[in-house]
Amino acid sequence: MYRPVATAAATGGVPTDNGDYVVTLDQVPRWNDAEIRSSLEYENEDPSFSKSFLSDPLTSHGEESGTNGLASRFPVDHEINSKIYLWRGQPWNLEVDAVVNSTNENMDEVHSSQGLHAAAGPGLAEECATLGGCRTGMAKVTNAYDLPARRVIHTVGPKYAVKYHSAAENALSHCYRSCLELLIENGLRSIAMGCIYTEAKNYPREPAAHVAIRTVRRLLEKQKDKITAVVFCTSTSSDTEIYKRLLPLYLPRDKHEEAVAISKLPADVGDENGETIIHERKIRIKPLPKKVIPKPSQSPAEVPASDVGLVQRSVPVQILEYRNSSYLDTYLDPAFMSLMKDPDQRRQEQWEKTAQAQGGWNCAKMLGFGDIGGPPLSAAEEYSLHSRYLAKANSLNLSEIAEMKILYRGGVDSEGRPVMVVVGAHFLLRCLELERFILYVVKEFEPLIQKPYTIVYFHSAASLQVQPDLGWMRRLQQILGRKHQRNLHAIYVLHPTFHLKTAIFALQMFVDKVWKKVVYVDRLLQLFKYVPREQLTIPDFVFQHDIEVNGGKGLIVDPRTKYIYHRP
Repeated sequence: MYRPVATAAATGGVPTDNGDYVVTLDQVPRWNDAEIRSSLEYENEDPSFSKSFLSDPLTSHGEESGTNGLASRFPVDHEINSKIYLWRGQPWNLEVDAVVNSTNENMDEVHSSQGLHAAAGPGLAEECATLGGCRTGMAKVTNAYDLPARRVIHTVGPKYAVKYHSAAENALSHCYRSCLELLIENGLRSIAMGCIYTEAKNYPREPAAHVAIRTVRRLLEKQKDKITAVVFCTSTSSDTEIYKRLLPLYLPRDKHEEAVAISKLPADVGDENGETIIHERKIRIKPLPKKVIPKPSQSPAEVPASDVGLVQRSVPVQILEYRNSSYLDTYLDPAFMSLMKDPDQRRQEQWEKTAQAQGGWNCAKMLGFGDIGGPPLSAAEEYSLHSRYLAKANSLNLSEIAEMKILYRGGVDSEGRPVMVVVGAHFLLRCLELERFILYVVKEFEPLIQKPYTIVYFHSAASLQVQPDLGWMRRLQQILGRKHQRNLHAIYVLHPTFHLKTAIFALQMFVDKVWKKVVYVDRLLQLFKYVPREQLTIPDFVFQHDIEVNGGKGLIVDPRTKYIYHRP
């Protein structure tokens, strides 16, 4: 498919009309060859693109400005310059180890470098379809098939927006660096790179060229012995001019170009990898101030001989006092230390509380209520615990728990506070995964606990089902956090049993005072004094249980509206 071009025709990278050729590296001029500094003009340039416009940018603007003794950030390096090539033409016409294909995240043929897939054959598209796409800023390698190169390295350039130009620059820098790193990983040594930025992604050509050249320069400084050639390929006269103007800034060929580049380089030329430096995100660490430790007022030499033994014993004690004293606290930021204690100290305190709780006489556990001991959580720990559960709950589909109707929103109580309804009989422990139920509770309670609210708990016929112990209730309360406890107005418990009252008494004694907000309600009519009937969705079996428990004397239940009336 390809045929070699004559050396005379290929010097300077002039393509033929049919494009069916192979160009070797020895036919492409090196960047540091002095005799070809002006040989990158082509016979087929646009007529409007004059030769004077392509003149050396470092000498076309008058005399060099003073450098004020500044050191060059990109000094002359002839070894690196000998590895750089600039060629006008498509990279896949070059006989190199790898060529770069600028594509999209799906790696499809339509969004790849124009003409690459046609030159490589159908096998390239078939292999790309098996790679599962490629992320922006990353690179993947495939075979080159019908191309003269050995491999094709595919990379995805970023979209450009002025608001996020730093992120776009770093992503583009990562494209070039990923291609070169992938080249080294595959044991390849020469690469031809077109312009990764595309018009479709609105990336300005000149800023992109800055990123490309400086990223290649920085990586070659570290890996110059593993790469023999990097060819910058341009397809338009404007790209050629931009590279000719910017290459001397980052790859000066002599001291004159190095000196002039000092004043012409942009203020931000990236870090050691060529990436843009964002000063707001840098971690600033200041050294500790020097502080002179006062010496003891009386040295051992001034002590009488009879007290020498006493001094020898007291000196280590005094040193320990200095080490354990609070003078080190003056070096620390009080605002930072107020957020969290020393981790070792905090962990030790938690161990002591746990040991004390486990070593004591756990009355609730002996009565079969579960382990409701253990150390209490701090406000920061409760907030962190609640945040983790809420984030996880929002990311999961918990519809199967919602369908069980254990927990659902009601209306408002008699004073306008929102109501959460809990149906104990629907809590089927054998069919329920408690951890997922906790996540559902956290998700449903979150909009309510921001302001005062009320809970209505139907314990009707719930004693027939196995219920979780109080240790689980205590853990759920810790996860809901202190805002839940503070804004909870009351818990109205309908049809309480003796066992339930005993359990709640244990919660009041051993867990938290929030359980003192429980109000026991024996009849539905009594509950409707606190929460109007029309504000509640009540299951049918609750009405039936209410009649069975209270004997049904003097009561009438409307079968259609489920209203309960006194018998006239």
